[in-house]
Amino acid sequence: MSVLPAVPAPKIRLEGVGKIYPGSDTPAVEALDLDVPEGEILVLVGPSGCGKSTTLRLVNRMIEPTSGRILFDGEDVTSVNPDALRRRMGYVIQQIGLFPHQTIAQNVATVPRLLGWDKKRITERVDHLLDLTGLDPSIYRDRYPKELSGGQAQRVGVARALGADPEVLLMDEPFGAIDPITRDRLQNEFLRLQGEIEKTIVFVTHDIDEAIKMGDRIAILGERSVIRQFDTPERILAYPVDDFVSDFIGSGSTLKGLNFERVRDIEWNNDFPLAEVGSDPAEARRRLEASPETWLLVLDAEQRPLRWVNDRHLATAGVDLATAGPEVIAKVLPNATLHDCLEELLLSNAGQAVVVDERGRYQGIIDVDRLADVLKRMRSEAKKHYDALAEDPEAAS
Repeated sequence: MSVLPAVPAPKIRLEGVGKIYPGSDTPAVEALDLDVPEGEILVLVGPSGCGKSTTLRLVNRMIEPTSGRILFDGEDVTSVNPDALRRRMGYVIQQIGLFPHQTIAQNVATVPRLLGWDKKRITERVDHLLDLTGLDPSIYRDRYPKELSGGQAQRVGVARALGADPEVLLMDEPFGAIDPITRDRLQNEFLRLQGEIEKTIVFVTHDIDEAIKMGDRIAILGERSVIRQFDTPERILAYPVDDFVSDFIGSGSTLKGLNFERVRDIEWNNDFPLAEVGSDPAEARRRLEASPETWLLVLDAEQRPLRWVNDRHLATAGVDLATAGPEVIAKVLPNATLHDCLEELLLSNAGQAVVVDERGRYQGIIDVDRLADVLKRMRSEAKKHYDALAEDPEAAS
C-alpha cells in the first residue's frame, strides 16, 4: 500500500475504499486510502481507465463503494443519505450538463431551489456567483445555454456547482473540452477564484501539465486507482518515485520544477563587472580583466542595463560604451519564475539574465549554473523527504 505524506486533519478521508462492478472480478478501485486536505486542490491524475473518475464519484457516492469508509469532517458518511451528502458537494463535469430550456439564472439556482431558499436570497446568490465567475449578471442572467460560448458555459457550470456554497467541489475534467487558449484562461481564472473562496477541491484530469498547474497536491494513479505517488507538484517533479511516475510525467519534468521557484528566492550574482555609459573604457577593461566573467555589463545613467561588452569590444580604439556590444535583451523581475528566467537566458547573447526592479534598474545577474544549482537542491530535498518518509511515515512532513 502506498505511504502518504503527513498532512493536517483532512476534510475528506477515504479508508480502504474499493469498488467492484457487478460481473467483474477486477476492482475498478482497490483499497484506496486518500486524504483531501481542507482548503486545497487535490488533483487525481493518471492514464485513461485507471479509475480516477470512478474515485471522484465514490467521494459523493454517485457510485456506492463496495468496501471501505468515507469520512467527511471526521464523520463516516458511507451509510448516510447520499442526496444529503451530495448537497454538501458541488459537482462540475467536462460536458457541463446545463439544462437547455432554463435560463442561466435558473441553472445556477438549481440547488438553492431544491433546498427551499427564498426568491430574494436565490437572486442575490445567482448574481453574486455570476459576477464572481466573470459573467455580468445584467448580460447573462436571462440568456440560455445555447447563447454561450464553451468557456462561458463552463463558467456557468462552476457557478452552478457553487450555488448553495458547498464545502467541497468535485471537478471531473472540467476544462477538457475547451480549446487550449480558453482552457488556459479558465484555469487562471479558477485559480484566482479559489484564492477567494478557498474550497476543498478534488480535481480529475488526464493531463499532467494541468495537474501541475492546478494542484496543491497531486495523486498519480495507476491501474485500479492505486496511488503511485502522492505529494506536492514540486516534489513529484523533482523526484519521481518510480519508472511509472517518471514515464507519466514525461520528458522535461525537472525543468517544469522551475515554475515553483522565483527569482527573488535565490541568490543572485552581485559581483558582476559593471560600467556606466561615459565611463573610461580602459577602466572598464581593467574591471573585466579582474573578474572571472567574460562579459561586462554597461548601465545607462539611470542604472538600467544597456549593453554587453567583452574584451574584444574594449580593445577597440575609441570604443563608445553606449553603442559597443550587443544590446541587453534578457531581463527578469524578482517575482518572475525561474522557468521564465531560463527562457530569457536562452535569448541572451551573453548567457546571463539581468534582474531588474520595476523601473528597469539593475539588481543582479543570474546564469545557467545558478539554475542548475536550484534543480540539484530541489531534487536533494525531495529525496531527503522520501528517505525520511520510508524510515518514519509519521515523522516526515
